[in-house]
Amino acid sequence: MKGIKIFTSLAAIVFALSISMHVMAQVPQMDASKLKAATDKMKVDTKASTVNWKAEKVTGEHVGTINIKSGELVNEGGSIKGGTIVMDMTSIVCTDIADPSTNAKLIGHLKSDDFFSVEKNNTATFEITNIKVISAKKVTITGNMSIKGITNEQSFEATTSLVGGKMNITGIMKIDRTKYKVVYGSGSVFDDLGDKMI
Repeated sequence: MKGIKIFTSLAAIVFALSISMHVMAQVPQMDASKLKAATDKMKVDTKASTVNWKAEKVTGEHVGTINIKSGELVNEGGSIKGGTIVMDMTSIVCTDIADPSTNAKLIGHLKSDDFFSVEKNNTATFEITNIKVISAKKVTITGNMSIKGITNEQSFEATTSLVGGKMNITGIMKIDRTKYKVVYGSGSVFDDLGDKMI
């Protein structure tokens, strides 16, 4: 019964991705408006980069991670103009539920057709279409997010930093799950509320 309550409550969630990208190429300066790289395409360090997810619900929240499968940023004329990040949805884990059985049930549910349909759609992709410079260390990133084969435009604010000669980009993207048909028809009293909370 405990597991059922958890899954029902997840019908009313705000889903957010905290994306931290570490670029493998050396870059000579940190100014986001004139960021230069040695090559036109800079690979994202998938081992050092992370995607943290948070699902907020009426009674609390759950958190976890998703691995980045691949990624690259495109440099044109000394500025970042685009790029692609591919997330491995099969790698989704929950980090806040200690009980192995309950944790496994939650992840199984998130991977099912009730949520992300991972067996049919094992990756999610974010294709960067525009980067607007706010300051030397802050940008607004806009792109097309594809989840379950459904694509919507998403924008989020991110910060850039230079660590050990390599660029890091960190930001939080809030996702309206209903736009990607991530709508669990549980019959929960929170269903309608959840769809309007975002």
